[in-house]
Amino acid sequence: MSTYAAPLKDMQFVIRELVGLDDITAMPDCAEVTVDVVDAVLEEASKFAAEVLDPLNRGGDQQGARLADGKVTSSRGFKEAYQQFVTGGWNGLSGRAEYGGQGLPHVVAMPVAEMWNSANLAFSLCPMLTSGVLEALTLRGSPAQQQLYMPRLTSGEWCGTMNLTEPQAGSDLSAVRTRAVPEGDHYRIRGTKIFITWGEHDMAENIIHLVLARTPDAPEGVKGISLFIVPKFLVNPDGSLGAPNDVKCVSIEHKLGIHASPTCVLSYGDGKGAIGYLVGEENRGLEYMFIMMNHARLGVGLEGVALAERAYQHAREYARTRVQGRAIGQKSGDRVTIIHHPDVKRMLLSMKAQTEAMRALAYTASAALDKSRHHPDDKERRRNQALVDFLIPIVKGWCTESSIEVASTGVQIHGGMGFVEETGAAQYLRDARITTIYEGTTGIQAADLVGRKVGFEKGATAFTVLDEMRKIDGELARSKNADVAAQRDNLERAVDALNGATQWVVATFPKDPDAAAAVSVPYLKLCGTVAGGWLMARAALVAESKLAAGEGDADFYRAKIATARFYAEHILPQANGLASEVVNGAASVLALAEAQF
Repeated sequence: MSTYAAPLKDMQFVIRELVGLDDITAMPDCAEVTVDVVDAVLEEASKFAAEVLDPLNRGGDQQGARLADGKVTSSRGFKEAYQQFVTGGWNGLSGRAEYGGQGLPHVVAMPVAEMWNSANLAFSLCPMLTSGVLEALTLRGSPAQQQLYMPRLTSGEWCGTMNLTEPQAGSDLSAVRTRAVPEGDHYRIRGTKIFITWGEHDMAENIIHLVLARTPDAPEGVKGISLFIVPKFLVNPDGSLGAPNDVKCVSIEHKLGIHASPTCVLSYGDGKGAIGYLVGEENRGLEYMFIMMNHARLGVGLEGVALAERAYQHAREYARTRVQGRAIGQKSGDRVTIIHHPDVKRMLLSMKAQTEAMRALAYTASAALDKSRHHPDDKERRRNQALVDFLIPIVKGWCTESSIEVASTGVQIHGGMGFVEETGAAQYLRDARITTIYEGTTGIQAADLVGRKVGFEKGATAFTVLDEMRKIDGELARSKNADVAAQRDNLERAVDALNGATQWVVATFPKDPDAAAAVSVPYLKLCGTVAGGWLMARAALVAESKLAAGEGDADFYRAKIATARFYAEHILPQANGLASEVVNGAASVLALAEAQF
């Protein structure tokens, strides 16, 4: 079993050179964030990930969470690790300072979260959901609610969840049936919620559930949904804990992966009814919940990056130590480790290249998020918000889909041993499989992308991003490094393919939304693939300049250039096939009637 080591050099490279840490720190709200501060945070986080979280990952997968009498006991060592996590101040890394947080920008919090996810995905899901609750309360909670709940959520003393799904509803939130009946200054909540990640556990003293429910006079459909705070333990005005609320975990799911993360069925109101408190206004709950969902979708996309990195590290270490066969053309002599075999190198490079491209895209989205909130110029805030909105479904959909491919390749590198649980390679594939499903399946992300983010705004943001991609063509043409210059033609063709597919979506969506929806997933994958190639080419240009100046680690920069060329030659060519699928493939998707399947 390999030990996780955070890829600090690559994280620092992306933050400084690709997303522009200087641009972030130039904003008044982020002026105290220096390169030294970022490096110190990442270094300490890497130690916590490697020394505390990673050692619990394998045991947590094997043991899992356990339910007895409505109480969930976390896997061995998780509760103690969570207390260390809270004591170390990690939960409040990007939290607001007035509630005890450190106020660091998302572009710093993202690589830290990547480390948690790589080292122990099941553990990291708990604080990720808490951060989503904080996001929702920050933007829509009343001042009293913020004062009562946010300090302890920020510190991590309390955890948070979001409760959307019900047995009959699935992703169709218009079918939510949980009821909320007004009673004085609160509501009585009754209903059942399923798939609630960390919905019950013993790691924190209280859990703050955000629950979607309908009031008695609410209109049908999504317009009649409201959002409520429902604590596991009621909270007194002074912040102390009161009586248990009427909410109970009735079962936890038996899952393919993330075994140490309890996925709960929660029953509200088996007795007098659970006490809940309205967030914002009635019938605006779905609007508010999307605050959490967008936050979570970016976080889930990052989980794809993290699992790909962990699977890559695991496969790389196995390839370095597994002795099998002789070098090609040699009939005698010592056998070699499999990393010497060309096809194993190809597989490792595919894992490395895709992971680096995914990381660059996720961090780019996080930098845009920071600018959308903290840039002093309103026009820049709005421009970056549009970019965030466009990128989130791509980061969520493409990074998670790619993580399954990367983790599967990791199993392949292990050969038959990869299919055996003892090597650990299979866990990353099992864990990755859920990421394309929760917080909205890839199909839901793609529908959002072609509908709201491209079709509705007639491709305005997409075409702006395409213009940015074209700007590096001249730099690639002038490059004196053959490996950098070689990326130009494939990138140009890929950008043209995305441009043509985007024009098709813009023209087709208003008159035939079914056709656009039929090829929305290929379009999403096309966006991610081309954006990844653009960012990898940018990375290669930076690496070339560093080598020319004699700066930094020459081997790192040479590897960066070689990996970018591999992406351009082995992954970017997929763009033409995906674009053809988008432009030509809708009719065949819609060709069969229900009875013909």
